Amino acid sequence: MAEATKPIVVMKRYEMKYIMSPEQTEYFKKSVEGHMKIDKYGLTSIASLYYDTPNYRLIRTSVEKPLFKEKIRLRSYGIATDTSPVFLELKRKAYGIVYKRRVQSTIPLVNKFFYGEGDICAGGQINREITTFRDYYQTLVPACLIIYDRVAYFQPDGDLRLTIDHDPRYRYENLDLKTSMEGNSLLKDGYTILEVKVQQSVPLWLSDILTKGHIYKGSFSKYGEAYRQQLLKVKNERKIYNV
Repeated sequence: MAEATKPIVVMKRYEMKYIMSPEQTEYFKKSVEGHMKIDKYGLTSIASLYYDTPNYRLIRTSVEKPLFKEKIRLRSYGIATDTSPVFLELKRKAYGIVYKRRVQSTIPLVNKFFYGEGDICAGGQINREITTFRDYYQTLVPACLIIYDRVAYFQPDGDLRLTIDHDPRYRYENLDLKTSMEGNSLLKDGYTILEVKVQQSVPLWLSDILTKGHIYKGSFSKYGEAYRQQLLKVKNERKIYNV
């Protein structure tokens, strides 16, 4: 398989998630002014295509909240083409710490990789990890598409990073990064997902903002919530059919 055109990225950090109402979102945005800056991309539409086994082994394990869990996804920024860059990400979480391996590729090369034709990148530890993951689960297929509109903040002189995801949505049909950014809503209208990503500890000023805004940490997975909603939808459809 062709070598990636950009360096492989390895990340290790803590990630905390918060669900915010429209009022809390506005409060939070105003409160972080002076502490954080919005990155140069501004509001960006992101699509993540999650791969899983045909019986959804990865997400079924994940929703049980084990001490260790892992997932693999293909991410694009906006609607992709066969030649535009996409990013294959192997994400693992162990004892609250998130480890992510990420490599740039293209959709045709990623498709070949999941068909078992070669490696995703040229040699090295990351290549071995991603390939071993694929081979261990044997059959990994597109399972769920998660889409959202993200604003990312960074701390000019620190490792703190914040993201606010607007209109998170999903679909289980038309699992293609090249078609559209449409999907079914994951949250109530106007609600957002705040993610705090840091390698060390959360600064005191941020803790104060969260406390004053009654913004509390929770356990939330976009893919996990999409899976739950899809199961509920199928269950309700079966009830209607049986009636």
